Amino acid sequence: MPGARHTERMTATSGVGSPGGPTYPADAWARVACEALATVYPYAPGHVVTGPEDVDVRPQTLHPAFWGCLDWHSSVHMQASLLVLLADGPLSEPVAARCRELLDARLTWAAIEVEVEYLRGRPSFERPYGWGWALMLAAQARGTRWEGPVAPLAEQIVELVPAWLAQPLPVRHGVHSNSAFALTLVLRAVAALDRPELTQLARARAIDWFGADGPADTSAEPSGHDFLSPALTQAALMMRVLPQAGRSGWLAGYLPGLGEGAHGHLLTPPLTQDTSDGQLAHLLGLSLSRAWQLRELAPYLPEPARAAVLAAAEALFEAVAPVVTDGDFMLTHWLVTFALFAHLAGRPQ
Repeated sequence: MPGARHTERMTATSGVGSPGGPTYPADAWARVACEALATVYPYAPGHVVTGPEDVDVRPQTLHPAFWGCLDWHSSVHMQASLLVLLADGPLSEPVAARCRELLDARLTWAAIEVEVEYLRGRPSFERPYGWGWALMLAAQARGTRWEGPVAPLAEQIVELVPAWLAQPLPVRHGVHSNSAFALTLVLRAVAALDRPELTQLARARAIDWFGADGPADTSAEPSGHDFLSPALTQAALMMRVLPQAGRSGWLAGYLPGLGEGAHGHLLTPPLTQDTSDGQLAHLLGLSLSRAWQLRELAPYLPEPARAAVLAAAEALFEAVAPVVTDGDFMLTHWLVTFALFAHLAGRPQ
């Protein structure tokens, strides 16, 4: 992420396609992110009412920093995406100015203070998916004028994460509660935030939760509301936490034959008939998350499996690219982030 201090950097070029290939439409993605962030309704607050006096769920009142984009976590990660695009664009100046104006209005000391108090009073809110993206937002804000205001949000989540990691069992579903995906975000973010103690704890927990797994039975994937592949998400996490020398062997044992005919349904774009339904629309995001994770797994596969997996990732990406900006709001309020990270996946960091 921006700045020499960071152990990871999100690089972006402007067009669509595979790493090192065609550039993606940076301006178009930034515009749709800004439009989604400015869309007040529909709104899904996820607010647990604690009493008759706790029923004000107006978006800007409840979450002055993270309203818009239908829900809290999407607002968080779409703002993180704007920071990525601003850092590495290139964006045209009018679009960049619009991004900066939006972030200036949202990521203020006062607004973040409200968000921190909300999390402090509701320590399971958005656990763990929203937490992971909030840490990613803070990591991407390093070295920018938003670093200071966002820092208390990161500190609050850093305080909450150890209790989550103390849970004896992970969640393996392909939706927001997935432990492996959130843990991957946490590890990426805390490395950039210079929090080695949390990096060590998260790495150890990943190995404890998932290290002995395999071979994976992927026959039930995908479930009807998935936007993550449980198997690919877990594999991508383990490629991050295992010693370099052990990664290819672990992957061969966990997903034997990947790219060589086995698990072929994970390489095919899933279909959905109703993208106006927020849950069914998840399946289009699943194509992007699969592309993201397959690109991260490819370096640990032998040829020709590596080439086959990269080709599948490209096909998965291209199958969804048109609706990232031109689809129903149930897609456009979140897909930019997954398209952006899928595009960047596999590049040197």
